[in-house]
Amino acid sequence: MTSDDLFTVSQKREPVLSNVPEMSVSDLALSLKQTLEQTYGRIRVRGELSGVKVVGSGHLYGDIKDVDAVINIVCWRGNLSKLAVKPEDGMDVVITGRVSSYPKSSRYQIIIEQMELAGEGALLKMLEERRKKLAAEGLFDQNRKKKLPFLPQVIGVVTSPTGAVIRDIMHRLRDRFPRHVLLWPVTVQGDGAAEQIAAAIDGFNNMDGTGLPRPDLLIVARGGGSLEDLMAFNEEIVVRAVANCAIPVISAVGHETDTTLIDYAADLRAPTPTGAAEIAVPMRLNLIAQVQDDFERLISAAGRLVSDRKNILAAQSAKLGDPRHLLENKAQTLDYLGDKLSGALKSNVHIKRSELQDIAAKLVSPKYLIEQKKQNLTYLDGQLVRVFPRMLSDQKAKLDSLSRMLQSLSHQGVLLRGYAIIRDQQGNLIRRSENLVDGQEISIEFADQDKLGAKVQKSAKI
Repeated sequence: MTSDDLFTVSQKREPVLSNVPEMSVSDLALSLKQTLEQTYGRIRVRGELSGVKVVGSGHLYGDIKDVDAVINIVCWRGNLSKLAVKPEDGMDVVITGRVSSYPKSSRYQIIIEQMELAGEGALLKMLEERRKKLAAEGLFDQNRKKKLPFLPQVIGVVTSPTGAVIRDIMHRLRDRFPRHVLLWPVTVQGDGAAEQIAAAIDGFNNMDGTGLPRPDLLIVARGGGSLEDLMAFNEEIVVRAVANCAIPVISAVGHETDTTLIDYAADLRAPTPTGAAEIAVPMRLNLIAQVQDDFERLISAAGRLVSDRKNILAAQSAKLGDPRHLLENKAQTLDYLGDKLSGALKSNVHIKRSELQDIAAKLVSPKYLIEQKKQNLTYLDGQLVRVFPRMLSDQKAKLDSLSRMLQSLSHQGVLLRGYAIIRDQQGNLIRRSENLVDGQEISIEFADQDKLGAKVQKSAKI
């Protein structure tokens, strides 16, 4: 048996030779990353989004899955804002990008460059879910709808400045009732369209103080198109802007058969942009004809009313008597009552004077009453002078008697006869020796109010 230990033997082994190059973990991870990116540099994948979240840096992370597999996805902040749809959990989408890996966790992932909904059915499903969500928040409630002005002074239009829509609206307004129009030009489809439309609605809503007249009515419009073309008007940011706008809004997006989410949030939906212009203002010629007709009817009705009132006045006047005769009767009645009042007044004065004389005869002279009271006061003053010394002497004698009685009953008098008062430490009187205990400290009070301290010694019998 050899004396070499296990460690020594392991040190003596020859190194294993191999033609496979040795790599670090980082080198292998980087090589795999490059292989994935070169092999799958451009791919399109369809699946359902899951676990989508946007972190503080603005990058999106999540998964795309089907029944049998799940792959991580990443969308950098610069591409996220350019996506045609806003990623949400449960959406069926087709993503375009490249495959890469994250070496620190050995995971492969798809870097997203583009994203679109997988077919019109998925798009309609997404829109229906969004409609239910916004409806649950009350954005489509009828009690939020505002009444359109009968004849707006200024009309704001949110649409493309180059399309036929704005020309159709302006042409129809000129035909019906020319109004001042403010156009806020926006892109009506594609990247950034929803943000521009929402900003235009908010801009009109907050126009006070800008020097421009604030519109009395807004028209949000665009021409017809596919469901994807109209998606900007289905975005949540646009729907919320319409719902929160204090100015009445008419939505006029697409053709009569097209429906977008802002149609539910707007105060009124027009079938077409031209229809929106017809709703916004009345027909001027019809108004003029209506005013003329109303004027003629008013003149005719006023004439009939004056004629009827004149006939009623004549009939009532015939029933009335001559006012001069009525005035003569009233004047005669006034003279009669005035004469009667004068006689009654004189008689009443005579009666009151007689009653006053009778009452005056029964009254006693105030001077006599004062003299009587003065005599009574003088008599009572003399009585008081005579009686007061005797009363004072009696009260003094009674006070002396009570003082002697108090002195005899006072504990000071008892002490003067040779007694003393014993109290415990709390100041309580000690009346019996049985209430004392051996060694208890007490105080003894004498007649001169001097107090001495003492200690009880029960063992000493006297």
